[in-house]
Order: sequence, then structure tokens, then C-alpha cells
Amino acid sequence: MQLSLTVVLLAVSACLSDVACAEERMKGSISASKLASLRSRRMVGGTLAPHVPWQAMVYLSDNIIEGGYAGGALISDRWVLTAGRNLFVRKTRLDTRGKDPVTPKVYLGITEKAEAVASNQVAVEKVVLHPGFQNQSDWDNDLALIKLRDPVVISDKVTPILLPESGQGVPNTGALAGWGWGQLLTFATSLKHLVLPLARQQSCKAEYRDDVLTPAVDDNMFCTEGTRYTENVCFGDAGGAFAVTDPATGDVYAAGILSYDKPCRNHRFAVYMKISAYLPWIHSVIRGDTAQSAAVRSQAMSKMLSWQQ
Repeated sequence: MQLSLTVVLLAVSACLSDVACAEERMKGSISASKLASLRSRRMVGGTLAPHVPWQAMVYLSDNIIEGGYAGGALISDRWVLTAGRNLFVRKTRLDTRGKDPVTPKVYLGITEKAEAVASNQVAVEKVVLHPGFQNQSDWDNDLALIKLRDPVVISDKVTPILLPESGQGVPNTGALAGWGWGQLLTFATSLKHLVLPLARQQSCKAEYRDDVLTPAVDDNMFCTEGTRYTENVCFGDAGGAFAVTDPATGDVYAAGILSYDKPCRNHRFAVYMKISAYLPWIHSVIRGDTAQSAAVRSQAMSKMLSWQQ
């Protein structure tokens, strides 16, 4: 574990070196006040977020070596959707195989890390990993549902985000909020957000095709790329919802859940689980289906139809 953490820290250090170089190149064309503003907007990157009522903090520990904390999205009054890897201290497929996920603490209605206190904590009843979680790689089907013990009170501070309709696409831009790492190699103390453009799927696939430490991007995923100032998601932002607006209806919905949160400044693309591809599983879990539920429904329907004849 020490070796892997060293590799991570070296990668992020290299990432921050790139930030400094980029700022030097921009100084000639950007005012000092603008540059100061850019320095304050790191996820690596990001501006301080307004209140994001669907944002959940999924908390294992203050210490990243003990699991850290990350994001999640409230999708109903009893369920939070997050990345499955957020529920393990050690997150690789070799480390999680055969192990049960950790039951996290969940905080709702907060924008500051200091607000992660008992009064904002919601009790967790159970966690449900996607059945295909990490079935072939560290990034496969990287989703989990967290069931809350009691329904939350919906308000302007705590409100679920919609799920997409089946087959609903991903618009060209969306917003992501998170408490991920910034330039000082620590989690953010305040919730930040980025508005990110959708990336070309083929470009994203090509970027990560030959790297075993990154996702093999498939049709159940989509990608975003960094801003024109090279701001991007970073460690600890995983689990957050890529929130988009339907251009036809104006509805705000979660198009994806961030899985690969390690671009920082080293890579162009963040990778998300495409929620529309997982709607059957999400709905089956929320309904409380068992292995027999589909057959029971089918048998009942067959009997009703037969009585019409």
C-alpha cells in the first residue's frame, strides 16, 4: 500500500508541476486578478459550488489511506447512488474480491466539510453493489446504491435529482460537484463544482486503450474532458452526479456517476457510468425485487390475460 500511495503522490505532484507551468504561460495574456481567480478554482479546478441539494458526502474516513470520503447523488427520499469503489478502503479488483463493502456514513444538505456532523448525518440501512461490479477490471459496473434507514425530509437543502428516461442522451455540457483533491494534495474543505464538456467517445477510448490502470471505455460509460483552463476532476470526486439539463423539457437529471476521477492535470478525460444503461438494475433494487420477482409478475400477467380468452 505504501508503494501505491507513493506512486499516486508522485503522479499528483507531476500534475501540480504542470499547473505551475500552465500558469506561467497564461500570465502574459491573463490579468493578475483573473489568474488569482483561476488559482482558487481547483478540484484540481472548480469554483465554490452553490448549494447542490442532491449532493451526498459518502464518508469512510478523513484519512485517504483508510478510505477517505467522496460523493454521491440522492435519487429518491431513501436512496443514494454512488461509485461502488467508494465503499472500499482498498479499491482494486484484487483487494475487493470476496469482501463486503463498508457501510459508510452519509451526510446530506452540506457544502462545507465542517458540516459533516451528526445533525446532518442520515442513517444507512444497507448498501447494494451492482452484481457485475469489477467483474473484469477495476472499473466495470462501478455503481452502488445506498439505502437510507428513514426517508429524508425533502426541502430546498435536500432534494433528489431525477434519473434519465430510458435511452435519454447526454447533452454536450454538464456540471459536477465534489470535495476532491486540490493543489495541496488534500481534500477540499468546501464543495466545488466544474462545468465540463462531453468528450468524443472514440478519443476517450483511444486515450486509455493501452493503460491497464484506466477504464476500458465501453457503451455503458461516457467521458468528459477538462475546461479550457485544464481544470478537471481529481481524487475524491468519484460518486458525484454529472448533472445536465434536458434541452427540450428543462428537466435537470443525472446523466452519469463519476467513476474514474484521476485525470487531475495528467489526463484529459474523466469517465462516468452512464445511468441510462443501468436503469433496469437501479429500478429493480429500489423496488426491492428478489430473484423470483420477474417470474412472479410474469405468471400473474399470464393468468390475467388467460381469463380474457
